[in-house]
Amino acid sequence: MQHVKKTSRRTRVVTGGALVAAVALGGVGAYSASASSTAPAARAAVAADATDKNLTRSTHLTVDAADRAARAALDAARKDNQRVSVAVVDRDGNTVVTLRGDGAGPQSYESAVKKAYTAVSWNAPTSELAKRLEQVPNLKDIPGTLFLAGGAPVTAKDAPVAGIGVAGAPSGDLDEKYARAGVAATGR
Repeated sequence: MQHVKKTSRRTRVVTGGALVAAVALGGVGAYSASASSTAPAARAAVAADATDKNLTRSTHLTVDAADRAARAALDAARKDNQRVSVAVVDRDGNTVVTLRGDGAGPQSYESAVKKAYTAVSWNAPTSELAKRLEQVPNLKDIPGTLFLAGGAPVTAKDAPVAGIGVAGAPSGDLDEKYARAGVAATGR
């Protein structure tokens, strides 16, 4: 049987206190170093972006604006007693907000995302794009798209910055009406 030497209570308290102090000081130092070095770097990146002809800027809706748009679309559908899902995607087609309304069908969630993606990709309401399938039927083969009414682009200076998709109402016209209510909530 091995004997383990017990350390005194004083030694444990002093060692523990020193450890806590070291961790706390290290955390404060790391925080203050990142706070002081990040801000100038971020400002420099913005300044470089403004002058570098090899870089472009892209405009996106804020999360608050996307949330407001999704809620406005869902509220418009609720007023008509429709159970829908709503999706808002950014300029790059990445989902920012999705809301699945109470009682919305399981297919509506994915359809809303695809309609929003399609609307922002072509900067056009998906009802208009659905009509283009008559001339170019292979458009429907593009991954992630859905050429059914219910998607509307959000634009700034005529360029798409987001897409809003709604799915689940009995007709695409209703879905698109609710998507347009979402667009209106952005002030665009």
